[in-house]
Amino acid sequence: MSKQLILYYSQGGHTAHICRTMMEHIRALGHDCDMMHLQEAASAGVNWDTYDAVALGSCVLYGSYHQSVFDFVEANKSQLEAKPNSFFSVNVVARNPEKRVPDNNKYLQKFITLSSWQPQNVKVIAGKVNYPAWKWYDRMMIQLIMKMTNGPTDPSSVIDYTDYDDVKAYAESLVKMAP
Repeated sequence: MSKQLILYYSQGGHTAHICRTMMEHIRALGHDCDMMHLQEAASAGVNWDTYDAVALGSCVLYGSYHQSVFDFVEANKSQLEAKPNSFFSVNVVARNPEKRVPDNNKYLQKFITLSSWQPQNVKVIAGKVNYPAWKWYDRMMIQLIMKMTNGPTDPSSVIDYTDYDDVKAYAESLVKMAP
């Protein structure tokens, strides 16, 4: 039995939902798993010695990741590198299958370029459009981006593009990474 840690940044809750799916699947496989928001991990600390593998993931906000993701990576780079590790990016551009390929996802590539940590494994997960839950200015900006990328612009749209079978397969790959 191994123990995984899933660290994440989530603004609207969808990335947290994806992480919960991963954690529950890992536990159903007979392994142990914890998940922590990066704010909690930064303030409470992480007992790195208790984990066999770690995954860190974040949603994309306006074309980038929240600064706390880079701050956490910088502060914990050696601990991340000491374990089998992975980074996953949750973004709506991945609604297109070709954008789920790491080399074709500009947001994942941006993380790899800007981050001091070079993860051993990477994953792209399609996100969720949830116009009714977003503040008016977020909705307007995302509608503009969607219009430019031929995505949904109806302000009542709630579309979850996440492939949960793929999320579970990714969770299984995290278990396999553990020694």
